[in-house]
Amino acid sequence: MSNILKVRIMSISRFTEQDTEAFYDAEDALYRSFWDREGSLHWGWFEEEVGPDVKGDFLAACANLNQIMLEKAQIGADSRVLDLGCGNGNTATWLAGQAGCHVTGVDLSGVRIDNAIAAIASQPAELQSHLTFKKASATELPETGETFSHVWSQATIYHVHDKEKALAEAYRVLEPGGWFVFDDLTKPRPDISDDARRYVYDRLLFDTDFSFQGYQDALETAGFNVTEAFDLSHHLQESYACLSQMAKEQQAKDPETFLALSLAYIHMVEAIRREELGWGLFICRK
Repeated sequence: MSNILKVRIMSISRFTEQDTEAFYDAEDALYRSFWDREGSLHWGWFEEEVGPDVKGDFLAACANLNQIMLEKAQIGADSRVLDLGCGNGNTATWLAGQAGCHVTGVDLSGVRIDNAIAAIASQPAELQSHLTFKKASATELPETGETFSHVWSQATIYHVHDKEKALAEAYRVLEPGGWFVFDDLTKPRPDISDDARRYVYDRLLFDTDFSFQGYQDALETAGFNVTEAFDLSHHLQESYACLSQMAKEQQAKDPETFLALSLAYIHMVEAIRREELGWGLFICRK
């Protein structure tokens, strides 16, 4: 069983980017094995109740979130998009193909950037010309000036340990009037239980001071106009219920690892029910 996946109690709640990079470099293949073989690792917006096809319903909800974000941000063929925390490049590739836009994907994990570059080699040349992938930190983007019409991010910024700096960087690289569309985890209340600390925050190597409203306040402080905000905590709860079942179904491959992961996800569901963990989607303009 991976040392990183072992549930552990940490004495501090602050982690480094090196911790996060090592986490995803080491565990990417594991998550792909049951979450999404193609490597699109984010949560879903459910329009219908989950039926017997748990994985199919979950992936449909993830695709639904992509489509909602695309429409809310008004991304088109002339758009220049920065995918912040692009992971294995799946969403960046989908965006370029769906909207015809140019997408630059950045991620802290070198393993995932290598996966993204390798994956687009099989795509048509025209699509490849619309995609660029770089290893970079959200707190120190390589671009200079107001380069992008859109910054897009999914399931990423909660891992950034200086979130205000990440918001400032997103603002810096956007052109005037540009869109910042992203989702992130929130902490609805500061007084979380030991279980939530152990199975959610320390297991995922993160912490945050942002509640759903607090996040909007921080965005406005960074200079953004928040045009829409959605509390998607119920959808996060549904996502982790699905993921728990999907991990459980893989126990024959590695009983210890997948049972531990399935149980950790159940603890996450309970933390969401207790309002110790939340999820928000934010649509902003510079």
